[in-house]
Amino acid sequence: MRTWNDYKEHVREVDPIAANDINEIENIASIVGALIEQRTALGISQRELASLCGIPQSSVARIESYKSTPNLDTLLKIMQPLGLKLTVSPTK
Repeated sequence: MRTWNDYKEHVREVDPIAANDINEIENIASIVGALIEQRTALGISQRELASLCGIPQSSVARIESYKSTPNLDTLLKIMQPLGLKLTVSPTK
C-alpha cells in the first residue's frame, strides 16, 4: 500500500463493517468541514455562531474539532445562520 487512500480502499474491500465506519466518518468530516468553511468565509467567530444558534461556544468548538458529532437538531441550528441546508440524496 502506497497511500492512505490505498489503505482505506483495501480495508473497504476486506472488512464491510470497517468500510461502513470509514464512510460514516468521511461523511461527517465533509459536513463539519463545510460548516467551518462557510463560517470562516462569512467572517463569523465560533462565539458569534454559537450566539446565533443558541448553543454554547464550547459545543461549536467540540464539533469543529471533531470531538463530538452533532445530533440532527444541533446540525440544523448551526446550518441555518450560515445559509446552508441539508440535502438528502440516494446512495450510489
